[in-house]
Amino acid sequence: MSDEDITLTAGDAEVTVRPGNGGRVGGLRIGGVELLRQGERFGCFPMVPWCGRIRDGRFRDGATVHQMPLNSPPHAIHGTVRDGAWRPARVQTDDAVITYDLVEPWPYPGRVTQQIALTPDSLTLTMSVETYDSSFPAQIGWHPWFNRNLGGEDVRVDFTPAWQEERGADHLPTGNRIEPRPGPWDDCFGMPGGVDVTLTWPGQLELKVASREEWVVVYDEQEAAVCVEPQTGPPDGLNTLPRLVTPLEPLEAATTWTWRRL
Repeated sequence: MSDEDITLTAGDAEVTVRPGNGGRVGGLRIGGVELLRQGERFGCFPMVPWCGRIRDGRFRDGATVHQMPLNSPPHAIHGTVRDGAWRPARVQTDDAVITYDLVEPWPYPGRVTQQIALTPDSLTLTMSVETYDSSFPAQIGWHPWFNRNLGGEDVRVDFTPAWQEERGADHLPTGNRIEPRPGPWDDCFGMPGGVDVTLTWPGQLELKVASREEWVVVYDEQEAAVCVEPQTGPPDGLNTLPRLVTPLEPLEAATTWTWRRL
């Protein structure tokens, strides 16, 4: 069952969920127009239990240093759950819940739950990481690949971050916060009031990416797509700003995309 795609519909919106391919949203069509870049590695995948790069693939938990596989040498990138098969827990017309149990190479047991909820004009993705065993640091994020062009003009990305994380030559934040700079970007920004980014395909569609989290990575260095990635902390955050998952307190996050025709 887990290898079968799930199709959700609401109004003229249709979402494809791919539990067997990393629990990703494989497609979002509005009035038949596909918004997400297609392909096994694209769509919108969940980033858990970390987001972006971990420096040298190593993070410390107390006195213990853990080494993750260097899937983006010399770093480890975007977590482990996008490489696994998730299991459907509930499937309805406009709503699905899928789960994934954390396994090696991640050193701690835990369960990730993702809900995908569609309305005629919005998509809400909600994720939690919980443990019944030892506590561990973690992050939650989403990595959507929005098509740069829907058949008209290229997309415009508008947002007003409070700061930009200075990026070192190794693509990781240096720890310094700087004034936001113009793109192209492969950069992390701080939005303390919550993530709020507007993508506009002129004359076609406006889509807002929102989240109560205050970190967003914007990546628009590729010709085909633009990525707007809400997350619970910056890249290398397992080392610099860890959020703890405990048996009493899961880590939870959500993002909502809202659209309107222009």
